[in-house]
Amino acid sequence: MNFIRVFLIWASLLFMYFSSLAQAVEIDDGYLLLNAAANDPVYTTYPAAMERSRLYGDKGYKLDYYTDCLPHNYSADKSGKMFCLWKVNQVVIPNAGEYFRQAKIVASFPDMLVLSYEPWPGIHVQESFIVYSSKIAMVRMWISNTGADDQQIELYPVILFDKDSLHITDYRDGAYHFNHFESRKRLISNLYSKGGYPTHWQNLFTGDFESYSYGGYKTDMNGFYDIIKTDFYADNRNDSLNGVTDDFVRFVSLHTKFNLKPGEFKEIRYFRAMIDAGEDPEAFNEIDLLKLMPVQQFVDYNVSLFNSIPHIDFETVQEKMIYLSALNLARGCMLPPAGATNHNYYVFSREPLWGWGHGHQVLHESLSMMAYAYLDAESAQNSQRVYMEQQGNDGLIAYRHGPRGAQTYPHKGMPTTSAPFYSWINWEIYQVSKDREFLEEAYHSGVDYTEWLIRNRDTDQDGLFEWGPYGIIENVRDWYNVVFQVSEERYLDIDKEDISDELECLDLSLMVVKEMKCLANMADALGLKDEAEHWHEKSNEIAGLINKTMWDPESGFFYHVDKNDHSFFFMDRDLRRKEIIGFLPLWAETVSQERADTLMKTLLDTDQFWRKYGVPTLSAADPWYTPDVDYCCKWNGPVWLLWDYMVFRGLLNYGYNKEARELADKMMLAVTTQLAKNHNFWESYSPDNDVLNCPSNYIWDAIIAKMLIDLEDSD
Repeated sequence: MNFIRVFLIWASLLFMYFSSLAQAVEIDDGYLLLNAAANDPVYTTYPAAMERSRLYGDKGYKLDYYTDCLPHNYSADKSGKMFCLWKVNQVVIPNAGEYFRQAKIVASFPDMLVLSYEPWPGIHVQESFIVYSSKIAMVRMWISNTGADDQQIELYPVILFDKDSLHITDYRDGAYHFNHFESRKRLISNLYSKGGYPTHWQNLFTGDFESYSYGGYKTDMNGFYDIIKTDFYADNRNDSLNGVTDDFVRFVSLHTKFNLKPGEFKEIRYFRAMIDAGEDPEAFNEIDLLKLMPVQQFVDYNVSLFNSIPHIDFETVQEKMIYLSALNLARGCMLPPAGATNHNYYVFSREPLWGWGHGHQVLHESLSMMAYAYLDAESAQNSQRVYMEQQGNDGLIAYRHGPRGAQTYPHKGMPTTSAPFYSWINWEIYQVSKDREFLEEAYHSGVDYTEWLIRNRDTDQDGLFEWGPYGIIENVRDWYNVVFQVSEERYLDIDKEDISDELECLDLSLMVVKEMKCLANMADALGLKDEAEHWHEKSNEIAGLINKTMWDPESGFFYHVDKNDHSFFFMDRDLRRKEIIGFLPLWAETVSQERADTLMKTLLDTDQFWRKYGVPTLSAADPWYTPDVDYCCKWNGPVWLLWDYMVFRGLLNYGYNKEARELADKMMLAVTTQLAKNHNFWESYSPDNDVLNCPSNYIWDAIIAKMLIDLEDSD
């Protein structure tokens, strides 16, 4: 009897397991349902879940479901597109624009999405795309016949390259094996030559079905249409693909066919795997597990992940789409512990991959952790712990930290740090996590770092701060900076092109004030009353110096001053150029209400800073101003969401709630316009137009989620 009982239990479990394989997935949190059409503002880039990811040999994918003349497809940077062509009752459906009902995104998560569409009347498809790991991606289609007639269906899963760099090496056991080459050259920043980035890749393309045929071709998709749309009058009519097993081609295709009666359904899965040509192909064996793994478990994991976020009741579903998209962006950039760090860390972008953006953590990018903390507070804290574990014995937090350790980029005998947002980030994360252990770690680390700044970035010990000798990267505001650069052109000689270490710098001085204020808050929360008072006094002292030295009553604005004489001139150059940093005293809460009101007149001037898509980095009235985003790293006009967020927080600090909401609307318009058009986040945005050429999918745009949470809290 016991044996029979055990057998029945196991039989029941197996039945439930396999039954779960052949069902449409369900999202049991209605808040996460999107029903997003092609022109809705949704971020559609997907890397693997953090725990199954790696820094090198990592592939993410972007969904294109908005181009009518293509099938909806999943593209990996430099690695081609993956999609499926449909043939129903001998009718080929070559692109998404010809579907009976075009695809909508049911739900979108960091590593997967769920689509719904009908390629043919009565053929309903729920498609799940999952980036299982840095190596393997899977498409799972749950196909049901909801009509009244039998349907003859043929599917052609395809991997397509722009050129014939795909080299088929074999077809065996239902799988295509092929190689391709990828250069390390990138438009914005080439991949590090000493990194482990593969150039020669081995690929596997297979399905969980028995292929009716398979093939590889040098033609384009129009030519392939002619091949699979068989000619009934041809003497050599053939419904099979060419079966090529060794050739250079543009694409490979699998092929399966089946019939569906009314009320029947069928599940189809196909897989793409990529690894370095020198890696053990045993990694491909994971596909055998994925063929049987219930997709629902991936959905349930993501639904659970999003349980902790504030479920804001937005006025429009598009606002919610942006909110969830921003959190997807942040999570998608996270990677597990590796190399010199014992904690998870992030890269600026997982997909597309570009060198500078695939380096290690930098404090100004870490501002995205203030939003990410609402999704996974422990992971956000661990990202900050990367800095703590690699912090120098002297208190230095270097420019970059991560698996390769601290990267200090020494110049003129001095190491390079980053814009000191460190304790602000830690304090904001603590507001979400309420983790006292983290707060204690962060406080002591923050004290050491702030004292390093006092010793090393106030070299004349006058209470105001200068950027380091490699200021052009340390100060965040890299190129086309109207004050720090000595010419309007961009040169590469740092010592000739950057004078930020020769000025008392408004932005850095305010950042140090903010750090001290946050340290005071931390000390107060930890019961360290004397230390809290110390940091309050220090911050007030510097704030007083800023107001005394850097405020110009004639123009009603704050500026940098010469390090030696504290004038608004450096040699014969007038330093009174109105940049976005002139509003940061509102963020650091260092300015009187009277001066705040004066700043507001400049901020709200539409001929200067109050532009269509946000607050530009430079006044539109300045002769160096440009609204064009034609490359990375420009600070003479483009909108950077993080800096606009700091202005937004400053407005809330001083009770300008109406104006804060108006600025939030401008920032949301910038993001909405791009996500609806190309489904990307961007490094920066134009204040005046919607055409951009700069790095895409930049982690710090996740700050838009934090802005939306702050708006909700301010009501």
